[in-house]
Amino acid sequence: MRVALVHYWLLGNRGGERVLEAMCRLFPEAEIFTLFYDPESVSPLIRSKVVHASALNPFRRVYRSLLPLMPMALESFDLRSYDLIISSESGPAKGVIAPSTARHVCYCHTPMRYLWELYPAYRNELRSSTLASLMMAPIASYLRTWDFSTASRVGSFFANSENVRRRIWTTYRRQARVVYPPVAIETFYEKPAEDYFLMVSEMVAYKRLDYAISLFSRNGRKLRVVGDGPERSKLKRLARPNVELCGRVSATELQELYARCSAFVMPGEEDFGIAMVEALASGKPVIALGRGGALEIVTRGRGLLYAEPSEASLDEALHTFDQIRSSFEPSFLKSGASAFSESRFKYDFLRGLAAYWSQSRQWHEPTFSVQAVPLPHDGRPAPERRVVAIRESQDIASRGPLA
Repeated sequence: MRVALVHYWLLGNRGGERVLEAMCRLFPEAEIFTLFYDPESVSPLIRSKVVHASALNPFRRVYRSLLPLMPMALESFDLRSYDLIISSESGPAKGVIAPSTARHVCYCHTPMRYLWELYPAYRNELRSSTLASLMMAPIASYLRTWDFSTASRVGSFFANSENVRRRIWTTYRRQARVVYPPVAIETFYEKPAEDYFLMVSEMVAYKRLDYAISLFSRNGRKLRVVGDGPERSKLKRLARPNVELCGRVSATELQELYARCSAFVMPGEEDFGIAMVEALASGKPVIALGRGGALEIVTRGRGLLYAEPSEASLDEALHTFDQIRSSFEPSFLKSGASAFSESRFKYDFLRGLAAYWSQSRQWHEPTFSVQAVPLPHDGRPAPERRVVAIRESQDIASRGPLA
């Protein structure tokens, strides 16, 4: 079975790329298709794969401005020789044209924020430029029409959270199966807490780091912020000496920062929120805005959720944390991360794939069978520790490719 993995762009190593790495381990022979590819910015695992970049790749330094051209670039990929196509979507990845003999599954991190849920915010940011503001409306309208239409090219949607499952229904009117993204929880560890709070995030406006940094600068509590992005200079102006902007750090440094912090702070609404899981895996409680993925991760006894993205609401949560911090048990916090392990992702993803395979037999030749294989123990009862895998049937494979 030939598998193609379609990822929007490979210009960094964040949550979406970690999901892609897990897919590469599930399908070792798969080839990758992407709009933009910078080998120096991705992991050795992704670099080891056959990666097909689009014709736009030479212009990857200005990739954001090329959004109107991305549909044509995606549709130019030749996927005729592939049996299974898995698109990894939060940019325009699902818009590839799959052959009628192939199955197309979309793992959706979120429908494109800048076209849908956060479109008003992006539009308001452009008001300082009259020309950009005038161009944005017709381009966004065209891209929304295209994006909605390409949802019909997908055989089955997988969502990375209940939060995103609802967005997929609202945006595309398509049902989706929730498959939580994989987190390398076994690489994190716990140490005695030191006197600082931690935030890990890209420095972009919708992450809402601004009010959190303003609050910590005002109250004098120590805060360390890991990440970089276009908002860095603005956030640096807000930060006083007790707020340290660490920039990008190595995996080893990040694990140590998690291990020694007093608590992890998540001030914005996340599609899912891998950093919150990493904090729990480090035995640290999470103080998060009570929206989006935090509602699924920060369950009772594993942190605090506050109501509004404001200094006052976060400040109240910090004062509550001061009163109950001794009640958080590291082993209990770590147990909350176990539902998001890579073994669980493998189990849920392949089970969903097998269900889709079975349902689609009415219009596809049944060339693959489902086989149960053991899953490494992850704390769940033994009857549930199974994973389904797609195995090519030797008797049918001998017939050759799908007719």
